Amino acid sequence: MRLSLFSSVFCICLAGPALAAPCGNTSAGFAAWKNDFAREARKAGVKKPGLQALQNAQYASRTISADRNQKSFRYTLERFMELRGSTTIVAQGRKRKARNREFYAALERKYGVPAGILIAIHGMETAFGHFMGDSQIVPAITTLAYDCRRADFFLPHAIGALKLVDQGAITAATRGAKHGELGHTQFLPGNALQYGVDWGGDGRVDFYDMADALASTANFLRKKGWKKGKGYQPGEPNYAVLKQWNAATVYQQSLAIMGADIDR
Repeated sequence: MRLSLFSSVFCICLAGPALAAPCGNTSAGFAAWKNDFAREARKAGVKKPGLQALQNAQYASRTISADRNQKSFRYTLERFMELRGSTTIVAQGRKRKARNREFYAALERKYGVPAGILIAIHGMETAFGHFMGDSQIVPAITTLAYDCRRADFFLPHAIGALKLVDQGAITAATRGAKHGELGHTQFLPGNALQYGVDWGGDGRVDFYDMADALASTANFLRKKGWKKGKGYQPGEPNYAVLKQWNAATVYQQSLAIMGADIDR
């Protein structure tokens, strides 16, 4: 699956009032919404496999519960890092870098992003791939696209997920995080579609393959403005780019601290 070709038309297909299926705040309207959304998805280029996955999607109550009860970003930096296991991430991250030094060096040569940041993201998101989520991606992301709370944000990612099904990158049963994020570094589907990289050269982007996932993460950061050879601590040029990965300030701060510790 080669994703970059779609990036130029992705926003065009989803711009303006095209995705007009009415949102809802309970499961009651989800089936009717799916019917409306299927017509818009078809117009956006989603094909039969993606449309079938949409048809089979069930309202994801666990996703809505998680979305209503997010607490981790309200913590202090110190508490947030403690809960995320920053000490363990740094210790394991240094070992991972030492074992795969050429791989991380190759990523930095191509994308300009140092190993510490990529490893810190990998550790923060999925404990280095040990837990990549237990929620089916298509039901989760379509439920969020239907839900009135943040429908506009999740609608493009719902289209992205259905296109990933079309391309064989995921199936209707593939599992990720409760908000529909997928793979080793938990890409939202629209971002996966736009920034994915086939690092292994097998003709498809596999976000459940570590190399593809980390290369895609580096590509995302580069496309968001990462400057090769520049710092990423507060006040340095690349610090703001970290916010493109996750908008929470404590997350941004944690990545800067852990990345520097891993690269030390």
